[in-house]
Amino acid sequence: MKVTLPDKSQMDLPEGATLRTVAESIGPRLAKAAIAGKINGRPVDLNALLHEGDEVTILTPDSDEGLEVMRHSAAHVLAEAATHVRPGTKVAIGPAIKDGFYYDFEFDDPLSEEELAEFEREMQRSIQAKKPFERSEVDKAEALEMFAGQPYKLELIRDLPETETISIYRHGDFVDLCRGPHVPDTGRLKAVKVLSTAGAYWRGSADNTMLTRVYATAFPSKKELDEYLERLEMARQRDHRKLGRELDLFSFHEEGPGFPFFHPKGMVVINNLLEYWRREHRAAGYEEIKTPIILNQQLWEHSGHWENYRENMYFTQIDDEDYAVKPMNCPGGLLVYKSRQHSYREFPARIAELGHVHRHELSGVLHGLMRVRSFTQDDAHLYVLPEQVEDEVLGVIDLTLRIYRTFGFDRVHLELSTKPEKHIGDDEMWEKAEALLASALDRTGLEYRVNPGDGAFYGPKIDFHIEDVMGRTWQCATCQLDFAMPERFDLEYVGEDNQRHRPVMLHRTVLGSVERFLGILIEHYGGAFPSWLAPVQAVLIPVADRHLDYAREVAGDLRAHGLRVEVDDRTESMGRKIRDNEISKIPWMLIVGDREVDSQEVSLRSHKEGDLGALGRGELIERLVEETAIPAAGSVGSGIAVMAE
Repeated sequence: MKVTLPDKSQMDLPEGATLRTVAESIGPRLAKAAIAGKINGRPVDLNALLHEGDEVTILTPDSDEGLEVMRHSAAHVLAEAATHVRPGTKVAIGPAIKDGFYYDFEFDDPLSEEELAEFEREMQRSIQAKKPFERSEVDKAEALEMFAGQPYKLELIRDLPETETISIYRHGDFVDLCRGPHVPDTGRLKAVKVLSTAGAYWRGSADNTMLTRVYATAFPSKKELDEYLERLEMARQRDHRKLGRELDLFSFHEEGPGFPFFHPKGMVVINNLLEYWRREHRAAGYEEIKTPIILNQQLWEHSGHWENYRENMYFTQIDDEDYAVKPMNCPGGLLVYKSRQHSYREFPARIAELGHVHRHELSGVLHGLMRVRSFTQDDAHLYVLPEQVEDEVLGVIDLTLRIYRTFGFDRVHLELSTKPEKHIGDDEMWEKAEALLASALDRTGLEYRVNPGDGAFYGPKIDFHIEDVMGRTWQCATCQLDFAMPERFDLEYVGEDNQRHRPVMLHRTVLGSVERFLGILIEHYGGAFPSWLAPVQAVLIPVADRHLDYAREVAGDLRAHGLRVEVDDRTESMGRKIRDNEISKIPWMLIVGDREVDSQEVSLRSHKEGDLGALGRGELIERLVEETAIPAAGSVGSGIAVMAE
């Protein structure tokens, strides 16, 4: 029989051949690396039988799909270890995820750190034993009997159709319900690490049992695992929640879970961030508005949010009328548009809003500033003529990339997200909108990937994923094309023909959530903000008390020129003061002693570069004013590396 390989070439094979036969026929290196494969696009085990005309692919751990197979196999080994260390454990589910895998369990008692370590040792014993993964198929009745002591598996089985054949996998004495595929044996798992635990509701519902989720990871080699663990440690040291406390930027309190409290230093960062944002937007032709936080229910029904987004909203009553706290800014912006008549001569109209929104999030998913219930969204709504759509999308892309480069995000991944299952508007509208966004992206020459079914409920969108210094990606900016809202709200303008026409709308953000973007910046910079963003830009360090007056005099000069300056007048040693201010990540330390007082100079020390020598007061002011200035609009270009994710 003949089968087709990924390069479209054909291979002759004997009857009864498997994917393993293909790998061995290609060569010993592939045969050794192969862990699973695909037949006609369907992932299968290496021992899956082939038939005439099959299209086959061999998977190895150095591919994304192969790595996922390896990690899911490791999840089974983790579950085996848990049931050995804790007999009687109830097992739930264990998928592969980005950077690893997890398995959810129900234990009689909480896990200890020692037991997590024992889980890993038990996994290593299983790996060393090279236990084969064996697949078999059973009917529903057999499966129910086989998993009689496992309530979560029974629930999954009962949800399956009566006639469906169910596959199970066994390695050693552990049996799990699974579609597969899996690696040939546990010995293929070269580098595994049990990482942490968390609580997780069964099937994600707060009405169900809280389970223990054990996180772990697996890599093709110990070297790759070690590099990942180093990145994890860097992320732990840079955790914005930890640095937020240490740098006195923000806090959270039980009186308002999920609602951040910003301290004076945190507000300095936010205000300078937004001042830069406003400069860029003014230069790009945007005007700014402000709309109410609470609006009545009828508006949200009219906009479609009531039908499509209600579970994420908060509600209240005023004078016996139902109101909602806004989760998005667009309906309020639409009311501003409708407050007067518009002419085609006004377009494109670029209207921005730093709107305070609230969205209901389950307590289990709240995560510092990265996932909150209240945040400021840097929205803008662009009202444009149909023929202006592509050019305005290009303008949004250019502005977004320029702003990102200012913060050192030099790698950005673009996605075009298309019609979701839950949407408003007809297919013709969606096809037109998707084609316009794709055409604009094609005109840029930038790479992008299509993300099917992930558009907003009212229109397709371009999503921007920034890559931070640790290689992690974050989706922040979005540009959404909307024909539906102008129709729903009966938006009009008077055209050149003196007739009424419907505008097209673009919804876009650059930072996304300002709070989340701040969290990303804290981790990206490790708390060492660039001088223009830093809460304290410079600290004067007198060598002794007799130098205090001079330190305060210099600080006064700097404050008069707009710098944020403190004087460290503690009775600690100079060495201790320098160390403490290094830990506080203050960009500039200005040291003054007898020599500096006599010469009317200051010894300058940079957080990044160390000692820079003595400067006269005038030269110092000139340098620090330049170093700490908020970037001018358009001062950074948008020509950065952009690639498909």
